[in-house]
Amino acid sequence: MSKDKNTNALARLMERSLISIRRFFDLGDWRVLLRSIPGLVTALFVTSVVVMNLMASKVIVQTKYLGITGGLLLSWIPFLTMDVVVKVYGVRAANKLNVLGLVVNLACIGVFQLVAAIQVGGEEGAYVAFDQTFSQTWQIFTASSIAFLASGIVNNALHYLTGKLFRKNPDGAVAYFTRSYVSTLVGQFIDNFVFVSLAFLVFFKLSIGTSLGYTLASAAGTAVLGAVVELVMEVVFSPIGYQVSKRWTAENLAVEYRQYQAKWNREA
Repeated sequence: MSKDKNTNALARLMERSLISIRRFFDLGDWRVLLRSIPGLVTALFVTSVVVMNLMASKVIVQTKYLGITGGLLLSWIPFLTMDVVVKVYGVRAANKLNVLGLVVNLACIGVFQLVAAIQVGGEEGAYVAFDQTFSQTWQIFTASSIAFLASGIVNNALHYLTGKLFRKNPDGAVAYFTRSYVSTLVGQFIDNFVFVSLAFLVFFKLSIGTSLGYTLASAAGTAVLGAVVELVMEVVFSPIGYQVSKRWTAENLAVEYRQYQAKWNREA
């Protein structure tokens, strides 16, 4: 009996996993989502992700307990955007936006690398500044991609789950700000810690034999400081996110997407 229960549970889990995979790659779902979210917001999100990862190549502060890159200055923008999307469209939509930003960023990195590698004629070394700006090492872009994807998923899930605690007034300002603060604090900690740990303590250490001065203590210190800084940015700008989410809800921007999701739920 116990074996049959375990087999049935495993079968249900596999079925749900296959449905989730189909839903994620459903082109109709993507089309409805990207049509529903205002294009300017999507463009801002994607642009901030690309620029943020470019700026991550520049270390602006490095001490025994800190190692901060320029990407920290912009990383609050994607998180603020995802918070609004979670509130209005749901977790799946925010995760898809997260993946879209990652894919576009990787495509841009590929183009940057290609342009930096091609030079026919001209003076040798004439484009050193260009190459240094747009040519990223695999250690940086791999670590930043993994960190962004992981932290985005955690941020979106926490934003949704924290909102479940506010049963009386889930759409109120207190609920929205609490959701944003909790998800941002944890998500940004994961983003910074995973990025620094993978890029410097793992990838650079394994590939060139040095972590470039980074230690586990500096990774943790960077993660804590980064989370605090981004939390401050969230406190400053989350009122804008709250007003945007209220406006989108009032204008029923997510109705078509939620109807499409309901169709999937009925079929499942």
